[in-house]
Parts: sequence; structure tokens; C-alpha cells
Amino acid sequence: MAEIFNSVTPWPEKAMERYRWLDECLQKQPATEKEFQPAWQAYKYLLRGKMYAYIGVNDKNKRPIITLKLDPLFSDTLRREYADIVPGYYMNKVHWSSVYLDGEVPQELLADIVYASYKLMLSSLSKKTQREIQDEQNGAKV
Repeated sequence: MAEIFNSVTPWPEKAMERYRWLDECLQKQPATEKEFQPAWQAYKYLLRGKMYAYIGVNDKNKRPIITLKLDPLFSDTLRREYADIVPGYYMNKVHWSSVYLDGEVPQELLADIVYASYKLMLSSLSKKTQREIQDEQNGAKV
């Protein structure tokens, strides 16, 4: 498992330790790649080079966030139900939502949101690429 914190991030190690499960959840998604984006001071999670999530800190209020690409109707529903789910920080507000990690969003729901984001990105890839990812996953299980 890759470390969620890095010596170049502004995050205290203790604070990010709370979110190790989230990093693990993201990296369990097949073919997910993780990279640190120095300009954002954030970790990006990509599927075949397309970002579907990032974990960082809101530079205005210093709260830890995860920002995920989601179906707009699903995002609207979540935002109405949870004050800690807001339009995507520095992203297209229709297609991206940010979740304050220190807020009141249940861990199980956040794991479901991660999976929804991954599935949305997976569905946007070509059928050939989707099959390659499935084949890679099936090969790893054998």
C-alpha cells in the first residue's frame, strides 16, 4: 500500500492517518493509479490517466477533502442530504463534489461514493479498455 502522506504535503501525519482507509478503498479499485500533484498538494486517483478522485486540503478553510467525479443527479441528492458534501472544490461544480473528511458523512456512504465515482469513470472508457481492465482483474484472481 502506498503511503497517503508524503514529506512534501502540508498535512500532519496524525491527521492523515485517519484517512488511510480511504486511500486503501481508492487503490482497491481495479487499474487505479495514484500520484501526488505538487501544485495542488493533493493525491490524484486515476483510471487509465483520467482522474476520478483526489484527496487534499481546502486551501481556504484548511479542511481535508476528497473530491470525486459523480453523476450530477447523484451529486445533487447527496448535497441536499449532507452539509459536508459541496460542489467540487476547484472543479466543474456540476460533475464534481467535494466531501469534507472531518465532517458528518458516514464512512460506509463515502466508500459507496468512491465506488460510484470509479464506476462512472470506468463507463466513460472505451469498451476495449473496459475489457482490458476486466481481463487484468480476472488475471490477478487466478
